[in-house]
Amino acid sequence: MNSVVEVKNLVAGYGQRVLIRNLCFSIPSPAFVAIIGHNGAGKTTLFRAFQGKIDYQGQLLVQNHDLRHLSNPSGKGLLAYLPQKNVVNFPIKVHDLVVMGLFRKKRFFENYTSEDYALAAHTLEQLQLSHLIDHDFTTLSGGEQQLVWLAQLMLQDADINLLDEPTQQLDVYYKNQVFGLLQSWVSERRKTILCITHDLQNLMTMEGYLLNLSKPEPMLEIISPETVLQNQAFLEAGRQPVQ
Repeated sequence: MNSVVEVKNLVAGYGQRVLIRNLCFSIPSPAFVAIIGHNGAGKTTLFRAFQGKIDYQGQLLVQNHDLRHLSNPSGKGLLAYLPQKNVVNFPIKVHDLVVMGLFRKKRFFENYTSEDYALAAHTLEQLQLSHLIDHDFTTLSGGEQQLVWLAQLMLQDADINLLDEPTQQLDVYYKNQVFGLLQSWVSERRKTILCITHDLQNLMTMEGYLLNLSKPEPMLEIISPETVLQNQAFLEAGRQPVQ
């Protein structure tokens, strides 16, 4: 059976600074994967490799497609990416920002239709954000903004979603909201989520895998309270010397 995501002997970094060395793992079916590790362990580097933004050795396979030989995986609906921080410096209505998630289904300069906006409204309703639909996005709280970005990501409807610290600086309520949403993406929509996070406490009740890039030989570990606590203790013990 083909894996959803397969990483084979990945080596990646910046010049002489190698951050990822011979990384191998395989996600057999749609799943949530929490990517953890110290700062500088290669978490964002891994995402940059998936997006083709850095050179790397080895193979990255998504649904048996080698990303090195695949043009515009985002446009094909294979990959979507949410960075740590999206900045909007101009007034824009929430529904106008969310509907942009349909960009790959549009030709250049093609307008969004009433059906597109209805789909955006439905997505906001699913996230219990209907009351914000006509608000100026820049006036929202950090937690509200993050959920709006996630609504836009939902509309992209990609099979593999890369999220870089989606709960950073959110309060407890919004952290729970975001992790609950991600779990539902996997169970109800059969999406695969790769999520960089330092928020280990909220992983306790998640279903999926952990990938600790600070370990000498990182591998997928099934999430459980025990594995979360073990990995937390490992990270708190400090960095391991580079071999």
